[in-house]
Amino acid sequence: MEPPQDGLILFCKKECATCAMVVPVMKEIVTGGKTLTVYTQDDPGFPQGIPGVIDDTILEQSYRFQIETVPTLILMEKGRETGRTVGWDREEWRAITGMKGLGEGLPLSRPGCGARNVEPGTAEELAVRFGKIPLASRRITSPPLEDEMETCFAQGWTDGLPVVPPTEVRVVRMLEGTTRSPNEPVGIIPPNQEPCTVEKAAINAVLAGCRPEYLPVVLAAVEAACLDEFCLHGLLATTYFSGPLVIVNGPIIKSIGLNSGVNALGQGNRANATIGRALQLIVRNVGGGKPGEVDRATLGNPGKYTFCFAEDESGSPWESLSVERGFSEGVSTVTLFAGAGVQPVVDQLSRKPESLARTFALCLKAVAHPKIPMATDAILVVCPEHGNIFRQAGWTKARLKEELDALLQLPGKELVRGAQGIAEGIPEAMQEMTLPKFRPGGLTLVHAGGTAGRFSAIISGWVASGPRGSQLVTKEIRR
Repeated sequence: MEPPQDGLILFCKKECATCAMVVPVMKEIVTGGKTLTVYTQDDPGFPQGIPGVIDDTILEQSYRFQIETVPTLILMEKGRETGRTVGWDREEWRAITGMKGLGEGLPLSRPGCGARNVEPGTAEELAVRFGKIPLASRRITSPPLEDEMETCFAQGWTDGLPVVPPTEVRVVRMLEGTTRSPNEPVGIIPPNQEPCTVEKAAINAVLAGCRPEYLPVVLAAVEAACLDEFCLHGLLATTYFSGPLVIVNGPIIKSIGLNSGVNALGQGNRANATIGRALQLIVRNVGGGKPGEVDRATLGNPGKYTFCFAEDESGSPWESLSVERGFSEGVSTVTLFAGAGVQPVVDQLSRKPESLARTFALCLKAVAHPKIPMATDAILVVCPEHGNIFRQAGWTKARLKEELDALLQLPGKELVRGAQGIAEGIPEAMQEMTLPKFRPGGLTLVHAGGTAGRFSAIISGWVASGPRGSQLVTKEIRR
């Protein structure tokens, strides 16, 4: 039944003490000649003695009128809402009804109770049922005797690990994490060059196990991955180890609980694990980037399941990665890197920045191969104990980069093919040259990790780094 175009509408439920208290007021309204339509959320027999009570236990009208608290009294005029009051407030009820003596003897005010339509899980079910968020994706029904998890495996939606079945309710709940429209394009996903909408990203975020508040980070990561500079298609097709690494900066780190500290590159944190996984699943399920097909990695690396962490900005001796890349402080960002794996850097004895920089440089020479210069970018993740050494010495990030750049100038005679009995290396014609290990801008510093342990890490990049392959890219996170 359609709601009335004119008159008063009241939403209530039996289990609410305030609703029970105002039953005599409802009778006053009716006997006073006013038109009153009562929608009851939990008991079709409540309230007794009031004509025209409508059963709204399916909560359709409660949903459509966006009721949050009962009792809620609404004034309708010519099909338009012109007044509303929540809970019991004698003066407000008198104003809406136009009845001066209404509710005499009752308290001046009393708060109401939470409406059933906004209970956890119910709002999303109602949105699916009554069409607030129409989902465009096709529906697939799990066979009657098949476990939903097995259906996901059978459909090829997984990365080899179990996923969360993306039911309509779960997808609608995920979409509540962003203000963006479900049909808004996010990017074109290679290798099949398929368009990814916010809805498609949300479905894969559900599969990955994300919470709704993670979705803006996932969307920004997809946008970054689709930039030409990142070269996602090439990254997918390479036989090398690399896959997308997501680094998060800004206030969103704390608001969604990303890990930048102990075990930041490891397991155990839901936000880190599921955001990186969601991006990988989008590449797989939307773009068709599956191992053994377009993905031709010889060995791959465990980071191709998920690779995401936050920078420890508050403990860092330097400006954050996002600020270094031109964003203002207080702006949340994701930075993507074609990461090939983690190489440990152990230095428990250095107490001077010069000594520690030499350790870093020696380890960085081994990225990809000690005799290959300017092919592979790298991220140096500096742990807090190592960071403190540079802080105490007053070394800026730029100062450390300058020192590393000087230490990583490599003589061609050591890099030439055949030198040291190793066939790999640069052409013999380049043996008189001195070459940098990394191209200009190819080495990035990030601060993260637990406060105990003098262990930093190198995350090497793709052997096709730079303009000819993949470059570091950063996108702002939008809600």
